[in-house]
Amino acid sequence: MLIGIPKERSVLKGIEEKRVSLSPAGVREVIAWGADVVVASGAGLGAGFTDEEYRAVGARVVYSNEETIRRADLILKVQRPAPDEWNFLKERATLMAFLHLAVAPKEFLRVLVEKRITAIGFEIVQEPDGALPILRSSSEIAGKMAVQIAGRLLESTFGGRGILLGGIPGIPPADVVILGGGTLGYYAARSFLGIGASVYILDKDMKRLMELDKLFEGKVVTALATASNIEKFVAFADVLIGAVLVPGQRAPILVTKEMVQRMRPGSLIMDFSIDQGGCVETSTLTPSEEFLFTSYGVTHFCAPNVPAMVARTSTHALTNAVLPYLREIVQDGVLPALKRDGALRRGLYAFAGALTRALPAPDLPRADLERLVEEAKDALDE
Repeated sequence: MLIGIPKERSVLKGIEEKRVSLSPAGVREVIAWGADVVVASGAGLGAGFTDEEYRAVGARVVYSNEETIRRADLILKVQRPAPDEWNFLKERATLMAFLHLAVAPKEFLRVLVEKRITAIGFEIVQEPDGALPILRSSSEIAGKMAVQIAGRLLESTFGGRGILLGGIPGIPPADVVILGGGTLGYYAARSFLGIGASVYILDKDMKRLMELDKLFEGKVVTALATASNIEKFVAFADVLIGAVLVPGQRAPILVTKEMVQRMRPGSLIMDFSIDQGGCVETSTLTPSEEFLFTSYGVTHFCAPNVPAMVARTSTHALTNAVLPYLREIVQDGVLPALKRDGALRRGLYAFAGALTRALPAPDLPRADLERLVEEAKDALDE
C-alpha cells in the first residue's frame, strides 16, 4: 500500500492550515508495518518537520501534491482536497481527512461517487459509546485554546469590552456561556474556570449535565439547552462559546440574530461549530480573509481550524489518534479493516460509488452502509 501525505492547502477561509496529517515518527511506524509513504516537499514545514526528517525515516519526498495524490492508494490529509486537486484522485483510492462533507461543495461529493472513492471522515469515526476518538484531540486543543484567544479579544485594544476574564477582588469575573458539553465544551469550561471566570454550560442531554456537575464539583452552572434558557444565558454572556456537534451533519442554529442583538457591545462569540456551518445565525466563514468580524457590535471569532494555531502539538495529537486505524488498514487492507472495526466503518462518507450518509446531494447514489460492507465482505471472502 502506498500512502500519500500532501502539503495542506486551506480550503476554508480562516487560519492558514499548517498541520500535516502524519509526523515523521508516525511515518516511521506505518513503514515498519509494511507501507510505502510519499510526502510532498514542504508538507511538514508548518509544523516544524523538514523533508530531511521524513527521508530519514524512510519516506520518499516528491515535488508536488499532484504527484503525491496521483500515486497514492491512501491519501492522508488534514482537510479535504482543494478543488484543483480533485482530478488528481485516482479511481478507487481511499481518502482520510477531516472532510466535513455536510458543508462541502456538491461537486466534491460527485467526484467521490464517480471515482468510487472510499472517503473516511476523521470527525465521524465513532466508537459504540458515541466517543469520537480522532476528533477528540482536536476538540481538546480548541477548548484549551479558547481561554487564551478570548482573553486577548476582550481587551480594549481589540475592540472588546475591556474586561479581565478572572476579575480581581471587588470586581467580578467575566461570564462565559458554553453551548455544548462535549469534549470541546468540557475543556473550555475547565480552562475558563481555572483562571477564575464564571462558567455556564448548556446541553440538551440531562445525563451529560449531571456528569459535568460532578466533574466540576458544582463550580460550573449547568442548564438544559432549551430555547428559553439559551435566550436568557446568551443575553448576559461576556463570552459565548459555540461547541455544538452533530456528527456528519450541519450544526443546528441555536442562537438567532435577535439574541446576538441583545448582547452587550464588545462581547465575544467564539463559534467553534463553524466548520459544520456554525450554531450562531450571525456566524460566517468571514467576509474577508480575516477570521474576526463584528456583527451588531459583538465580536465574532469563527476560525474553522483553530488547532492549526498550534500546528506541531496538533500534528502529534492527530498522529497518535490515527495510527491505530492506519495499522489495521496497512496490515489487513481497507475492506477487512472496515469489516472488523465498527468505529472506522462509521467514519465512511462514501464507499463503492455511493454516499453512505445524509448529505446535501439528493441526486447522487446512496446505499445502506451495512449492506455495502456486507457485499464487500462477501466479495473478499470469495
